[in-house]
Formats: sequence, structure tokens, C-alpha cells
Amino acid sequence: MNDVWQSDWGMMAPEWIVLAAAIVLLAIDLALPSDRSRRPLAWGAAASAVLAMIATAAMIPAEPASILHDTFRLDAFAKAFKLILLAGGALALLLVAEWAPKEGSPHRGEFAYMMLFALLGAMMTASSGDLLALFVSIELLSVSSYILAGLRKTAPSSNEAALKYVINGGIATAIMLFGMSYVFGLTGTTNLGDIARRLQESNETYMLALAFLLLLIGVSFKLATVPFHMWAPDVYEGAPVPATAFFAVVSKTAGFVLLLRLLVTVFAAAPSEGREPSSLLLSMQPVITILAGLTMIIGSVVALRQRSLKRLLAYSSIAHAGYLLAGFAAMSWAMIDSLWMYLLVYTLMNIGAFAIIAHIVNETGSDDLDGLAGLYRHRPLLAAALGLFLLSLAGIPGTAGFIAKLYIFIGLVVTEPGHYVLAAVMAITTVISYVYYFNLIVQLFFRPTFTAPLRRLPAGLSTAVVLCALGTLAIGWAPGLAYDVLAQFGHFGDFLP
Repeated sequence: MNDVWQSDWGMMAPEWIVLAAAIVLLAIDLALPSDRSRRPLAWGAAASAVLAMIATAAMIPAEPASILHDTFRLDAFAKAFKLILLAGGALALLLVAEWAPKEGSPHRGEFAYMMLFALLGAMMTASSGDLLALFVSIELLSVSSYILAGLRKTAPSSNEAALKYVINGGIATAIMLFGMSYVFGLTGTTNLGDIARRLQESNETYMLALAFLLLLIGVSFKLATVPFHMWAPDVYEGAPVPATAFFAVVSKTAGFVLLLRLLVTVFAAAPSEGREPSSLLLSMQPVITILAGLTMIIGSVVALRQRSLKRLLAYSSIAHAGYLLAGFAAMSWAMIDSLWMYLLVYTLMNIGAFAIIAHIVNETGSDDLDGLAGLYRHRPLLAAALGLFLLSLAGIPGTAGFIAKLYIFIGLVVTEPGHYVLAAVMAITTVISYVYYFNLIVQLFFRPTFTAPLRRLPAGLSTAVVLCALGTLAIGWAPGLAYDVLAQFGHFGDFLP
């Protein structure tokens, strides 16, 4: 008990800020009369995420530390990925402030604090050094996300999205927990560092391989990678737009945080059969490579046939999960660096695109591609901003998306042995993605207008679009800015416990 009281709880300051804000906003929402607007709650939630981001940034120079027997770790990995999670959460909350569903605007208060609870789960995942802490953290994110998907309580599509999300999420949780039980059974501990040390001398290589595959399948559901991706388009289409943006950015980032924390920490030093490769993680590299290739191909090809903007971005996010998984499959010395850079860029260009799509859906009541037609004629700046985000998602040179993809591509070809086939698949699927991204750009600039002119972008959406556009341009034209921030984390040398 003394250890608990003497622990340095200050290292959890960002988590305390988000938790306190969520509880306070929950109390305010319950106390406010039902006819009062809940919009200020979303602004308050966004402000708390920014405050937590400032607290995290202030801790960057701090030495690695942990509390509760390494259950909560504050290392460079946790700090770096929390910054992305908090940035994505704050930007998504700006979309909540302007959300106007066609059936009315009740339940907006719930949106703000449930998103904070989900963000808290994602942040805890980045700092977890224990199997149980990892499981509880990712489930806090998952359960809050199920609620967010179904917040349009009178909309059948939203209810369907929430139901599909719960069922698929429950299956993923069960499979992942099954894999964790094997790991615990083989080692007798839940601490990730102790597990890694005990597995170095384990002879149960086949049981370890089975545990690895179960954990990989469970995490793949969370990441929406092929063949566990089928839930994503339906959930993205039925959920409210701010929730879709949150799933595409924060949940995706948390999924890769879980992938790195769990699989790399536990299996990097675990033995495998034969002399080469030397560890179980490396022996599973072909499996991860195949998953990455299939995810890129199916995500890019199926996106070609989509008419719904939300479904198109869902398949786009599946393809981008494939690019990220390719970076993981390379297992180069700069693997975590390249994933961090890609997720940062991915957050900016996706939130920017979703902010504009949220405005179009609010104004037209539809997310069909025709809603973009002729946007340049009455809202040229808005069309230019969306064009920038689409070019970046496609990976056109001069944008942040190009820098992020280039970083992954270099990681694939410079490692020994090089992953040339996966690099070729990445290049081909990138070219395929040009078709549907440029189709949207043609709609924006070269098609006649089918809808009434849109109103000006509200303050929350304008803020999100401007911040994301500046970030996309800055990283695209001066990538050294992002590399300078990345250098502060020392290439994540303290990642392994």
C-alpha cells in the first residue's frame, strides 16, 4: 500500500486531465435543462484534450519511469503516440461542436464526454506495461466507441452500425483474450517485461506461435485489416460523422499502439524453431507481409466502386492500414519512427477531409459523391482544402502523405533482406488509389453543381480544417519539422522494458 501512495502519480497528469474533464462534463450535461444547447461541452472537451497535450509535451524531456510495478509506463513511445492521440481527439471534438443531425440535435453532450472516455482508453493503451492494463484500456476505448456509433438513437443506420460494431468487437475481444490466456499460462505473469524475459527460455514454440496468431487476429479486427475488415464500411457509414472521424484516426492509432506494445514487447525475443529467423516475431514476418499486401489490394480496389463518401473513406482507411502494416512487416530499425510519422500525417489529412464532409452531410443530408459536384464554384477555398487532403491521402509529391509513404517505402527496400514484393504492391495500390481520389477532385472542380450553395463553414469545422491544412502543407514542404519533433524521442530506444 505504501508503494501506491509513494508512486509518482504526476506522470499520469494528461490522463487525470482527460478523466476529470469527462466527469465534469458528464455532471454538467445531467444538470443542464434539456432545451439548452450542449455545444459548449464539445468545446470544453476539445480544450481539455489540448491541455492534456500540453502536459504531455512538457514531459518529453523526462527520463523513462513507471509506477505500479511497471503497469503504467511513461517512456518515449507513450509520450510520442499520446501526442498523436490527443491531437486527433481534440480535432474530432471540434467536429462534434458543429454536428447537426437531420433528426435534431439531442445527445450532443453525451458525444463530448464519451469521446473523452474513449480517448482516455487510447492514452492508457500507449502507457500500459501489463497484459491486464492493456486489455482494460483497449476495452475502455472499444465500449465507448460502440456507444458513439449508436448515438443517433432514432436513426436505424446508426443502430445497425452500433450493433455490428459490438458483435465484431466482441469477437475480436474474445480471440485476443484467448491469446493472452496462453501467454499467461506459459509464463505465469501479466507484466510485459517479465513475460518477455521468461519467454526467452521457453521451449513451447508451437503454443507461443498459436498465442501470437490469436493476438494478431484480435488486433487485426481492431485495425480493420483484411480479412477482418468487413465491419468497417458499414460502421463508418452508419455512425455520426464525428464518430467516424474518431474511429478512422484515434481508434486506428490506438490499434497500432496495441500492436507494437503487445507483439513486439512479448515476442521480439521469444524463440522460434530452427536457427533462422532467430525470434518468433521474425518467423511470423511472412504472415504479416501477406496480411499487409491483401489489405492494401482489397482496400484500394473495392474503394473504386463506392458512391458513399463515408464508405469510400472507410475503404481508404483499410488501404492505409495496409500501408502501416507494411511498415510493421518490414521490421526495420526505424519501424516505430515510420509508423509514428505516418499516423501523424494520417491524422491531419483524415480529420481535415472528414471536417469538410461533415459540413456537406449537414447541409445536404446525404454523403453521396454528387454532394461534392461543383463545390469549387461557390466555395473555392473549401474545395481547395478538400483537394489538398485528397492529394495528400493519395500520396502526391509536395504533400505530407507523400513523405509518410516514402518513409514506409524506404523502410521496405533498405532492410536486409529487402521486401521488394511488398514495396511493389504498395506502389501499385497507391497508383490504383489515384483513380478514386482524382475522381473526387474531378467532382470538386469540373462537374456542374447539383445542390444549393453551401453555407459558410462553422467555427469548429473551420478551425479543424485550417489546422489540418497547415499541418499537411508544413510536413509536405518542410518534413524536417516533423523529424525534429521525432528526434526528441531518441528513436524509441527505451521502448522495450
